[in-house]
Amino acid sequence: MTPGTEASYDTEAPHSGGPALELLVHGVGGATPQDMLRDPRTVRITGDEKAAVHRRTDDAEAERHPQDYRERPIREAYCWSNLTSGNGARALWLLLLPFMVVNLAHWMRPRATGLRRTTRLYGVLVRLVALSLTVLLTAAACEVALDLLAWQCAGSPDCSAERSWLGFMSSAQGGWWSQPGRRLALASAVPAALVALLWYLSKRTWSAYESQRPPTGDEWQACGDVEDDYGQGEEEAERPESGADDASVAKPVVRPALGRPGFWYGRRLVARLRAAHTAAGVLTVAAAVAGAAARHDRGADNGVLELSGMLLEGALAAAGLAVLWVVLRRGRSEKRLDARLDKATVRHLPGAAVALLALSLVYASWSRPGWASAGTLPGDVTFRVIVLAQGALVVALAVAARALHRRARHPRTVLHGFGGPAVAMLACALGGVMTGGVAQRVADWLDRSGTPGMDDQGAIPGPPVLLSWQASVIPVLLVVLLVPAVVLVVRTWLAARALRPTVESGYGEDRPDTVRTRRIAGTRARAALTDAAPGLVGIVSGATLLLGAGAVGGAWVSGEVPGLAFGDGGTLAESTAGTAQALGSWLIGFGFILFVTMGRRAYRDASARRTVGILWDVGTFWPRAAHPFAPPCYAERAVPDLTWRMCTWTARTGGRLVISGHSQGSVLAAAAVWQLPAATRRRVALLTYGSPLERLYGRWFPAYFGTDALRELRSQMDCWRNLYRHTDPIGGPVLIPAEGRHREVDREELKDPVVYGRSDRYPLPEPILGHSDYQADPAFAAERGELLERLGPTVPRQAR
Repeated sequence: MTPGTEASYDTEAPHSGGPALELLVHGVGGATPQDMLRDPRTVRITGDEKAAVHRRTDDAEAERHPQDYRERPIREAYCWSNLTSGNGARALWLLLLPFMVVNLAHWMRPRATGLRRTTRLYGVLVRLVALSLTVLLTAAACEVALDLLAWQCAGSPDCSAERSWLGFMSSAQGGWWSQPGRRLALASAVPAALVALLWYLSKRTWSAYESQRPPTGDEWQACGDVEDDYGQGEEEAERPESGADDASVAKPVVRPALGRPGFWYGRRLVARLRAAHTAAGVLTVAAAVAGAAARHDRGADNGVLELSGMLLEGALAAAGLAVLWVVLRRGRSEKRLDARLDKATVRHLPGAAVALLALSLVYASWSRPGWASAGTLPGDVTFRVIVLAQGALVVALAVAARALHRRARHPRTVLHGFGGPAVAMLACALGGVMTGGVAQRVADWLDRSGTPGMDDQGAIPGPPVLLSWQASVIPVLLVVLLVPAVVLVVRTWLAARALRPTVESGYGEDRPDTVRTRRIAGTRARAALTDAAPGLVGIVSGATLLLGAGAVGGAWVSGEVPGLAFGDGGTLAESTAGTAQALGSWLIGFGFILFVTMGRRAYRDASARRTVGILWDVGTFWPRAAHPFAPPCYAERAVPDLTWRMCTWTARTGGRLVISGHSQGSVLAAAAVWQLPAATRRRVALLTYGSPLERLYGRWFPAYFGTDALRELRSQMDCWRNLYRHTDPIGGPVLIPAEGRHREVDREELKDPVVYGRSDRYPLPEPILGHSDYQADPAFAAERGELLERLGPTVPRQAR
């Protein structure tokens, strides 16, 4: 057994005449109740297969025998890992990565007061970027199914002859399906099915996550906790955006965002955005089908079809404006539990879009004997508009973020307030890589005899020119990233050398071991790389924005793929452009294949699924405020679970409770404490270790976990202690100093390893633990016991 483990689990609690409970919350990657409680025999106390509270079998009825727990706390483990990495269907979430990333950008706005309109503008811009990603994904599916397959390959006798499954649509066969409009109508089933799948996943997870109702005021009264140091939530003013401050509303104390009753209940907003994004996807498919037929009819002699096409395109444009109105109309409202849904006009928006799609299919399927497919569909224009719109929105978002940051500057905020715009740009880049990768791979597969867009002997013209230009800038981006990567490697090596004397002096070693010192110093230096992430994100986002603008300009001006835009390859510039295009096309296709492979492996392999789940543990903590098709927010289930448990247990027993959170579990624990009524909060202590509360969340999400928010949390509770190590790449100090009656939250950093070399107590070498096993340190037991002591005597109550 690891030294110190016995003390950490059997430390004495003060004699108080009542029970004390330690509620453990694990971090990313998940943990079993047996591991958390260090006992193979556990029993589920409350919860289900996704998230539950467990105890040791021997402690199942601990409240009935309080005399047995006067010298140690009752220990419970809250396991929530199945919320993010449970069954194999969650492997599909990999395809939703751009949606998850843009949703994070919503929560990264700087903290500011008095700029209500700017705050609302920030939220609106992020929602528009999110909407553009839905349109981009659907447009890419239309490019593959409608343009490459139904229009180009089925319209080319050479391409369709090699694929018997396309024979019935081949223009050379002359069958009913050979007309271009009918081929497009049939192929539209692919992007339509994709939109339907996204709608289904969002609807299903919405019912399981967003519809989990947090406690209400009446239920707090049932627990005996009616006092609220913020006042009644119903008295707070409506705010159009999460965390927006309204200077015109006078209140003695403003409830922090994470403490508002409706923060973890986004049912109404997700339903509204789901309707808008589903309609946007369906309308994109309808526009691709109807637009091709309408362009043909404008040059034909059939006035009825020409008028029908104009009316249909007008209806599609009006429906698109309705989608924009729904997205722009309002953001999150958190002052109360809003269980309502929007009016039928919003809920029926997807149905109206489906009706327009059906009309588009009928219109395109009308017989046009003289219509033949040639060249490509106007995908270049579509993708240029989307990319330009995304770039403009990101720039506008940066202006709004800068205005907010100037009002409330904080040196710890990443990228000086530009974290949200930078992450939004990354989401657009990920969407471009995924969509471009699909189009490039399908085009290469269809045009086996040549390179699409470059070989006159090829069977098909290939994907839009812009996608080839975007692929060609990927090698340039990698070269740009190579410079900071080399700098980081050198800086880490130098930092490790500089830390060696500090390590040896910290342990007071007279006869240091060079190898041991090098390992400890190297671990510390590598752990500090986490703090360099903002700089890398800024470089990638800035380079992506500039290179993306160059790709759009090159495609627009030349109208050719990079390999042909500079000539026939006879000069250095021409050959370089061709090489960049070929290499970028291979890289973008490889990236897509890698995504599919990872998803397939995660679907079949539970261990790989847990690895993928770690990504979602970090990225899906926040509610779906920008994109309804993002993976669901597990905290909308976990935070109410923890809040309910703490409230009901303290009310039923009158006992003291310390909620003990590791890594991401510390973020859940802090969010749950924010939700507690004041009467319950006074009987609860918070113990965090390996915590990213300030190091990651405080810097990236300053409006919710910044210094002011964490200081406010400390002022609301008497007992909070944080443990950290310099070897931990994730956790760190929360940097809240002592103030008034409150002591400093951070304990002095823990030594890692516990001892430098061998000793009488530690005869074998101790491992460098980094981010894991904080409970093995004797300081953990000491701090937990002190927190219970500071909570004071319990209030005895009759067990129910």
